[in-house]
Amino acid sequence: MAVPTNAQIFKVALASIIGSVIEQYDFLVTGVIAATVWGGVFFKLPGLASVAAAIGVYGIGILIRPLGAYIFGNLADRSGRRNAMVFALMLMGVSTLLIGLTPTYDSIGVLAPILLIVFRLLQGISFGAEFGTASTWVVEQAAHSKHRAFWGAWVGFAIPIGLLLGFGSVILVKSLMTPAAFISWGWRIFFFVGFLVAVVGVIIRNRTEESYVFENYKASDAPLQFPANAVWREMPWRILRTSLVNAMFGGAFFLSFVFGTSYMKAVGYKPNEALEIGLIAAAFMLVFMFIGSLLSDIINRRTILLISAITFLIFAIPYFYLINTGNFYLAMLADIIGFGFVFGFGYGAIPTFYTENFPTRYRASGASAGYQISQVYGGGLIPIVAGLILRSVGIKNAYIYIGLLVMVYALAAIYAIIATPETKGTDLEI
Repeated sequence: MAVPTNAQIFKVALASIIGSVIEQYDFLVTGVIAATVWGGVFFKLPGLASVAAAIGVYGIGILIRPLGAYIFGNLADRSGRRNAMVFALMLMGVSTLLIGLTPTYDSIGVLAPILLIVFRLLQGISFGAEFGTASTWVVEQAAHSKHRAFWGAWVGFAIPIGLLLGFGSVILVKSLMTPAAFISWGWRIFFFVGFLVAVVGVIIRNRTEESYVFENYKASDAPLQFPANAVWREMPWRILRTSLVNAMFGGAFFLSFVFGTSYMKAVGYKPNEALEIGLIAAAFMLVFMFIGSLLSDIINRRTILLISAITFLIFAIPYFYLINTGNFYLAMLADIIGFGFVFGFGYGAIPTFYTENFPTRYRASGASAGYQISQVYGGGLIPIVAGLILRSVGIKNAYIYIGLLVMVYALAAIYAIIATPETKGTDLEI
């Protein structure tokens, strides 16, 4: 099979980013709605308790991700990256639609939050399939390109683009209706739209070719029967070590995006101000991610990741200090640095970092496992713990403890990056 041209790489990258943007939009809009609406719609708890409960439900969708990584990683390594991506997007679309149709607590009582939890778990399983397998699909197609990190970063580009669409659409819809109407039914619009565009994404992915490396592998070797088991048996330390890197990024993302939105409201920012700040930071994130991907190809993966991790370590507490000022522009600066730069710049290297660390026979399973288990104790745990800290010590003191918490994650990431050999130039056809 001939080495793919740039045009062929572009087609796979485009299919990957289209599907990933749809998934990111669905999942990220869920985060905005969880932080701003679900507390009063699905829970009957006082004050911050309802916010903490809503964020907790959002968090369990992250805790289930490793199961999705196992199921779809196994499928991707046995029958192909593209097929796994198609089925994952189908599950995301259906679960998103079901969330949009879930009745309120006032309508069906305690059954409402139970259904919400079930549908969030399904959404989390589908999302667990996405990043590792999508990265594998694109990076394998670009295996012989000098710009492998740049092409891999297309999967990451979906995150700020999905954020821009998510934040932007929420701001637009909220401006067109009263707050009461938005809480009553307006928030459901995003989930219906998410389902419709997921259908389009499934069609696009289904018409895209399989990765170059996997096609060659399948032609010369019989795929493993249970690759997701094999990678844990043969490379457990590599999975755990690489997971430490993304635990920090997952923490930065969900701390700023999910918990940060609620925190800004608690400090006194208007709901739309919190969304506008997130929208601006997402735009900067896209720019920083583009720069990070180019420098990752020019320099190497580890240097880019270390710069992000050290910045996060230094800026963890100042981030909250700037938000606590109540000043819109200082809060915007905090989000641009602590969210846009830390997450964006580092994610220019993350897709290739995960893909290059595992061999073809279980690359999707390994990349997905390392990436998604990090979301459990990083992205999933941090918002839950942050919510508990907020309730326990109050708004004035919470940021110190939360800042110290995320600094631990930054230190662990720095250790893991230094302990992991550089992968730039690794032969992916092994």
